[in-house]
Amino acid sequence: MKKLPDGELELMMIIWDAEGPVSRVEIESQMDRSKDVVPSTILSYLSRLEDKGFVKREKRGKNNYYSPLVEKEPYLKETGRSMLNRMFGGSLKNFATALYDGGELSREDIEELRQFVDSKIKDC
Repeated sequence: MKKLPDGELELMMIIWDAEGPVSRVEIESQMDRSKDVVPSTILSYLSRLEDKGFVKREKRGKNNYYSPLVEKEPYLKETGRSMLNRMFGGSLKNFATALYDGGELSREDIEELRQFVDSKIKDC
């Protein structure tokens, strides 16, 4: 599966989280306001996503609506695994160290990690 550039991934996250097909206007309203993205750029991203097989386009009157063809969880799992392997040699310890090196973990962060690890140990 192809890794999406950040702009296309932002749109996919919105499309995945929608409860049904979404229009460009609906996508635009949910985008990060700090980025100055014009409608033509969004349409270009959507066209690329369609060409890559990530979304399907459905014409309804004058508007196009977009639905995902690729499921969110498998994509994120594969992308996360690929990043972990490329950047941290497959080591979760190296990844966690990079995230928190020099910073402090909150009790909530530690408890969340502990619960995750405990659940994985039970699955083994």
